[in-house]
Formats: sequence, C-alpha cells, structure tokens
Amino acid sequence: MQKIVFNGHYLMYFDTAISDYWRALAMPYEEGMQLLGGDLYVRKATVEYDGSARFDDRLDVALRCVRIGNSSLTFSGAIFRGDDLLVSSELIYVFADPASQTSKPVPQGLRDLLEKFEAGGDMLDLRLGDWKTLGLDATALRTAVFVSEQGIAADLATDAADAAALHAVAYNGLGQAVGTGRMVRADPAVSQIGRLAVHRALRGSRVGARMLQALVQSATGRGDTEVMLHAQRSAEGFYQRAGFTARGDYFEEAGRAHIEFFRPL
Repeated sequence: MQKIVFNGHYLMYFDTAISDYWRALAMPYEEGMQLLGGDLYVRKATVEYDGSARFDDRLDVALRCVRIGNSSLTFSGAIFRGDDLLVSSELIYVFADPASQTSKPVPQGLRDLLEKFEAGGDMLDLRLGDWKTLGLDATALRTAVFVSEQGIAADLATDAADAAALHAVAYNGLGQAVGTGRMVRADPAVSQIGRLAVHRALRGSRVGARMLQALVQSATGRGDTEVMLHAQRSAEGFYQRAGFTARGDYFEEAGRAHIEFFRPL
C-alpha cells in the first residue's frame, strides 16, 4: 500500500475548489451562466508535483483567477499540507456558447464580478426594506426553497404579516436574489425572525448568517430586548452558532417539526 494520493486525484481537488470558488462569489453556477448567456469549458489543465499527500493528511486547496482574457479565464491553484507546497496547477477555461461550443467574449458582468472578488470586495448586496420593494424576489426564493424543495403548501409561502414586516434580501454581483428573511413584531419589545431561505447552491456560504445578523442588528437598533424564531430541526446548529438558545418542546408548523429559539439583546 503506497499510502499516497494518486496523481490524477489532484485535478479532482482543483475541480472541487472551482465549485467552491463560485460559491464564494455568491453565484449559483448554473443559473449564473444562463444569465450570462454561456458556459465555461476547460481548455488546458497543467499540474506540477512538488510532493505527495499521504493518507489522512489535511490539505488546503488555494485558487485564484490570475487573468481574464478576451474569451478565457486563467486560474492558478496550489495544494498545501501546512506550509508545504505539494502541488501547483494552471487551469484555463474558455467562455463559450453551450449549443455550438464556440468561444464568446467574457461578459462584462462576469469580468466585474471576478475582479471585485479578487480585490477583496463584498460579494453580497444585502438590502432591508418593505414588502412592496422586496416582496417579488422574496417570494421567488421562498417558493424555490419551501414549496419546491420542502414540499410546503404554496399558500403558506406568504401571509398577511408580510405587509408590515421588515424584509431582507441578499443579491449577488449579477443582481440575482440568493437569500431572504423577514422580521415581525411578536410583542412590544420582542421581534420574530422567520421565512429565512437561501438558494440551495449557497447554503453554508454565510449568506444566511449575514441576513440573520442584519435582522438582529435592526431589532437591536429599534430597542428590542429579544429576538426569537421557529427553527426546523435541520437548522438548529445554524441558529446555535449565531448565539440563539432553544426553549420549549418541539411542535409542528407547516407540516414540519420546529422548536423555538431566542436570543436576548
């Protein structure tokens, strides 16, 4: 048993890193490319080996876009074990028409998005507002997450409380709505956060955490003493990491088990 990583697997590691790169840009890849009118195809991949990763090693995979050409993108990648460089790579992608697979100029929207990310810019435009301003995008996200994914009845995606609620919608650099949430009054000094939904491709990328933080800050700013919410079981860890504490017993809401969480302000 060699106990070292097979050379071809490193390209799989870089391919996985590319997927995470788009998540870091807050861009759902498939929908983003449809909006941009093309797709990316690998033109060239080179790998240089300086050392071998071994069984049970913990590896860090680094990736950055180093060049945007007329129709191509060049990424530089590296795999580290601690401070030791094991593998480096150059990956060249061509932006092309999916039907004909002929190259096209890199769209300005994608060019701007990449340049902003590589310069350390914020990839989210988080907006707080009323239902009239944000309701259309909030409804689309709720429908995708709650109705299409979770099978919740469509008539539960919105309700009368939306009209008076404070809404949050997160947009990416292409103007796509990728997350939403709302906050309503539960008591004179208590706010209830709910309808928190994140595009399935971006869960775990802090979109939800950013929206939750913004709503909590708004509750603090208007003098509330507590925020509370009803959490699905699958989201309990998310709210615990955000400083919320469970109280009471589980109950059914919209056909799913929930438990109340709260956070003093």
